[in-house]
Amino acid sequence: MHIFTTSAAMIGVCMTVVGVLHVVTVLRKVDTFGDDLLCINSLIYLASCLTAYGALRTRRRKRNRRLERMADGFFLAGLVLSTIATAFITWAITGT
Repeated sequence: MHIFTTSAAMIGVCMTVVGVLHVVTVLRKVDTFGDDLLCINSLIYLASCLTAYGALRTRRRKRNRRLERMADGFFLAGLVLSTIATAFITWAITGT
């Protein structure tokens, strides 16, 4: 249940940051790979959200456990990619 709601929220966060990042890159005339990473990241969070939803809806115990593990894996991958994207964005904006 927690991964389902948090993944959905993280999709919104990724979309918001992509929009804000676009404004910053236009104003500062910098190019960053971070927005591409965030787009991929939102798809990973979507996969996490959908598998968590599937785990909530299924009545089969074996399928539930498999979907929960998949949701966990997608969510952790999304967190790692969020950190990597943050690093790319930070380095691009600060000019380092």
